[in-house]
Amino acid sequence: MFSKVVVCCLFIVIIFVIIHHLALTKKIGILSDTHGYINPALFTFFENCDELWHAGDWGDIQTVETLQKFKPTKSVYGNIDGHEIRKEYPEVNLFTVEELKVCLIHIGGYPGKYSSVFGKILQSEKPDIMVCGHSHILKVMRDAKNQLMHFNPGACGNKGFHEICTAIRMKIEGKRMFDLEVWEHKRNEIEATNL
Repeated sequence: MFSKVVVCCLFIVIIFVIIHHLALTKKIGILSDTHGYINPALFTFFENCDELWHAGDWGDIQTVETLQKFKPTKSVYGNIDGHEIRKEYPEVNLFTVEELKVCLIHIGGYPGKYSSVFGKILQSEKPDIMVCGHSHILKVMRDAKNQLMHFNPGACGNKGFHEICTAIRMKIEGKRMFDLEVWEHKRNEIEATNL
């Protein structure tokens, strides 16, 4: 009898710990350079994300509205975005997720070659994560000198020189980033769900 009660209590504690752990873990989807197009496969890729971070070059306000209806979205405007999007989002977006300070910026460069705008932010704000777009090149790298993670999700739209569309998802818990996954899709390939 006693052993059954102990086993039952341990089981309940383990379930509680698992649920508590899952509740603390934030699932983030990261994308950029949609240029007015969202591949339907991205909705599946981001389905379990708690929020999306878009690094600019939305293309049009309809794309903004589509993503905002799908998931809470933090973003910035990009160099191709017009006044409607610039009213909706800032050039630089600083916020905290879990225990990490995040900087979203469209044109930010990368470790060793940061843009002048991000260079100033880096010195004054000291973010833990920097997310940018613009280059259409997927790049994830650690900046050991400035103690931050640099993320450029590449481009997931169909305009630009890239041949493969990309996006990222990851998990954050406290100060820890983990389970990073990359979505890749051939550019201009029509999904079966579009037919």
